[in-house]
Amino acid sequence: MTIGDRIPDVLGIDQDGREIKASDFRGKKLVLYSYPKANTSGCTAEACSLQAHKTELEEAGYSIVGISKDSQATQKKFADKHALDFPLIADTDTELMQQLGCWGEKSMYGKKFMGILRTTYLVNEEGIIEKVFTPKEIKTKIHAEQILQYVADNNS
Repeated sequence: MTIGDRIPDVLGIDQDGREIKASDFRGKKLVLYSYPKANTSGCTAEACSLQAHKTELEEAGYSIVGISKDSQATQKKFADKHALDFPLIADTDTELMQQLGCWGEKSMYGKKFMGILRTTYLVNEEGIIEKVFTPKEIKTKIHAEQILQYVADNNS
């Protein structure tokens, strides 16, 4: 999916077993981000950056939702361990990530495989993608600051 596309309504089941839908966020903006694996250094840094700046993101009108292939139980442990108080979707069948376009070919040590492409979508109040942060753009330790800077630069 790219800028101008509407995200799917059904996003999935979060760490607490709740069904999360895009329509739950109508009238609010959304930071929808995919990450490769809970409890790895980069993914933890990114989630903690978003949590640390959650109030500022909310003041800018944004809610946060994370997505990975991790199980609901793994997402729950990750959220509890790092005090993350936003939904983490357990997209174990990768259906949502495939729809979004953040599931694709990766390579490591010369081997190619399918995996999660770290991507962040900024979604407007109507469920339309307004900005896509690609894997090469995302700096996990300061990702919330990157989002807030983008928002400040585009709301002046």
